[in-house]
Amino acid sequence: MPTTFSPQARNVALVVAASFFIQILDGVIIVTALPQMARDFGVDTLQMSIGVTIYMLASAIFIPAAGWLSDRFGARKVFLAAMALFTLASAACGAAGDLTQFTIARFVQGIGGAILLPVGRLLVLRNATKAEIVPAIGLTVWPALFAPVLGPAIGG
Repeated sequence: MPTTFSPQARNVALVVAASFFIQILDGVIIVTALPQMARDFGVDTLQMSIGVTIYMLASAIFIPAAGWLSDRFGARKVFLAAMALFTLASAACGAAGDLTQFTIARFVQGIGGAILLPVGRLLVLRNATKAEIVPAIGLTVWPALFAPVLGPAIGG
């Protein structure tokens, strides 16, 4: 097992790791912040759970499309588009003025998130040599493991 990566494999793994971290952090932050968000929107906390549910629904719908999209348009382009969509939808979630706007933004964010994970892993696998695959996947996973630890503190 190599202790060093080719620059290409390392850079791709780090970008994908950052996207995984942000995606998982987002999921953890929202759960902690739901009561305050409910107060801001003037709704019950239970109604805010639609933000979690709609994200998961969008993910379930669009994960299967990720492979087809990457084959059709190229994994790199699809990954970058998914990252842009996720980022813009995250900004829209923050700017939402009511529960409806928030729900729509979370659905769009779920689409971007659904595509990030499988296409990101595909990019890592395509850019790593056979000997680099296990360490490259490890490099993408470790930062994401810190997100559930940091999320509650940031979301609170």
